[in-house]
Amino acid sequence: MQPTTTTVGRRALLLGLSASPLLAPTAGISQSTRGESPALVAFMSRSGNTRVVAGQLVQAHRADLFEIAPAEAYPEDYRQTVDLAKRQSDAGAEPALRALATDIARYQTVFLGFPIWGMTTPPPIRTFLSRHDLSGKTLVPFITHGGYGAGHSLAVLRRMAPGARLADAFVMQADQERDTLEKVTRWLQGTPPVPRSLR
Repeated sequence: MQPTTTTVGRRALLLGLSASPLLAPTAGISQSTRGESPALVAFMSRSGNTRVVAGQLVQAHRADLFEIAPAEAYPEDYRQTVDLAKRQSDAGAEPALRALATDIARYQTVFLGFPIWGMTTPPPIRTFLSRHDLSGKTLVPFITHGGYGAGHSLAVLRRMAPGARLADAFVMQADQERDTLEKVTRWLQGTPPVPRSLR
């Protein structure tokens, strides 16, 4: 079956934005404007969906960009990441980040983006919230998920950024690795075995 126009367009957008200097992984804040921006887009993304939304926000608001990344990367394997994140969440762990956002005090608005992991925020988002004072700022969440909505994430934001003005969240269902793995697994169960000589 040929890819649909929508699939090709989304894939091209993801690849294009990922290759863009604007959305390249950063160790700190990437200044996207010549002057000082009143807004910061801080995001964490695993599969690229949240990264795309972050890129659109940066362009629309001429905001600065900060990628939230753990000091120790999560495993490439999706299921291993799920297991590790669950253990961290159950323990209330706040894994160290690769970098902290500098001069966050000067931003009036912080757009905070992340995928839903295990019905809540990924552990590095809790680290970001505990390491940065967002008091008096407008906090605008943008959330991607695989079918279960925002889960408990907004309660986490309210608890960990009590001094911020929490704006309505943008919540979007997006393709997830879990869905892909499950579909491929079901497909493989119906395929004939491959002779060892052809492997």
